[in-house]
Amino acid sequence: MTVTLRQRKKGDKISLYLDYYSDGKRDYEYLQLYIIPEPEKGKLTKEQKEENRKTMILAEAIRSKRLLQIKNEEYGFRDTDKAKGSFIAYFERLTEKRKGSEGNWGNWDSVLKHLKKFAKNGASFKDIDKNWLEDFKTYLISEAKSKTNKHLSQNSQSSYFSKVTAALKEAVKEGIIQTNPANQVEGIRSDDPDREFLTLEELQAAAKVECEMPVLKNAFIFSALSGLRWSDIEKLVWSEVQHSEQSGYYIRFRQKKTKGAETLPISEQAFSLLGERRKQDDKVFEGLYYSAWHNLKLREWVMKAGINKHITFHCARHTYATLQITLGTDIYTVSKLLGHRHLKTTEIYAKVIDHKKQEAAHKIKLDL
Repeated sequence: MTVTLRQRKKGDKISLYLDYYSDGKRDYEYLQLYIIPEPEKGKLTKEQKEENRKTMILAEAIRSKRLLQIKNEEYGFRDTDKAKGSFIAYFERLTEKRKGSEGNWGNWDSVLKHLKKFAKNGASFKDIDKNWLEDFKTYLISEAKSKTNKHLSQNSQSSYFSKVTAALKEAVKEGIIQTNPANQVEGIRSDDPDREFLTLEELQAAAKVECEMPVLKNAFIFSALSGLRWSDIEKLVWSEVQHSEQSGYYIRFRQKKTKGAETLPISEQAFSLLGERRKQDDKVFEGLYYSAWHNLKLREWVMKAGINKHITFHCARHTYATLQITLGTDIYTVSKLLGHRHLKTTEIYAKVIDHKKQEAAHKIKLDL
């Protein structure tokens, strides 16, 4: 449906009306607003021009209001349990759209659950103002609990609030609301994450120790040597693993998280972890799954190597990034290898190295 403001000469004035068009059908709404046409001789007076300007502003405001009403109808905000124009219902639709991306969908789904807990009686778009958002911020910081019944971490608070802000921004784009009330509210600052990683010595030690699940060990070390995410390793198929005389071994794939197409060079040592090549559509790491059981086996494996750190699979990617920077690779190249869209994301690893340097500076002490 389109709504266009049009003009039609009517006597000695120009009538303003709205032209509604959808699926080959038209309808009209005359606004009972008029502007003064340019005279055949001479020009409009300053007062007449100002009157025309004000009339056009009013007509455009009516057009925007009508379009907003139509958008609300199109999005089916007719939930009988909630007010027409339900923000919660809209957020639920946005969440459903993200089902193809498991991690992202999980975050949006968590926010949806908290929205329903916070706004037990629902919330229409007209309810979402600065005060409502400030109250939701307070809820996330002081009341909201995780699945383990603990208060949300600062990073979760920040992430959840930013999802609500993003949903409102999307609603503005779609013409459902005219302005984003979140622009009046300061977001929740994220905490600088403590990114656990293995040193080169620890990674070497882990590589020499047997793991109860060999495919898990191979996949982890491959991630530490390539920087590939769990989601991309889990879905990696042999057709994506390629070789050329000029470039050596590399992976051509589309990132599951960002949807970006990537070409990632890998070392011969990393390639050797993939095992014997099979059919093009076969998964490279057959039998690799994500579960609490697999996480437990991962930790048992690194503990066997004498590593007393809280290690998850994603720590392999942190290890790759940190080791690359430690060994002198420039941050721009590391950013490209990791597939980061923004250099700022990669700079977190540089901060980790700076922190380690500061710690190291205080280790050598003389008894003076």
